[in-house]
Amino acid sequence: MDPEWNDSQPIYRQIRDRVVAMILDGLLREGDPVPSVRQVAAESRVNPLTVMKAYQQLDDDRLVEKRRGLGMFVAAGAREILLRAERERFLNDQWPAIRATIQRLGLDAADLLAPGKES
Repeated sequence: MDPEWNDSQPIYRQIRDRVVAMILDGLLREGDPVPSVRQVAAESRVNPLTVMKAYQQLDDDRLVEKRRGLGMFVAAGAREILLRAERERFLNDQWPAIRATIQRLGLDAADLLAPGKES
């Protein structure tokens, strides 16, 4: 995990989001072990409690499961849960502004599907 942080969001949330991205990108699949708290803390140079807070959120969201003595693993169906949530968030939060920009600029589907081409 990249140890660079931005100041707009708590570090534990950024760690959580990085694990989510790894699941969505297929780097972590159902049943795969999540990097250990100690490993992430050492690589990211953060307090292990910060990583534990991030992992607790993942557990609360049912994206990972704890296996006593073994660690945390990506839960069954985690990617589908994330895809549904991310699609909904995109359509509700980001798409309206993107759509408004497309309309404002007078772009059509051909313009959007041919990137790099100037009209």
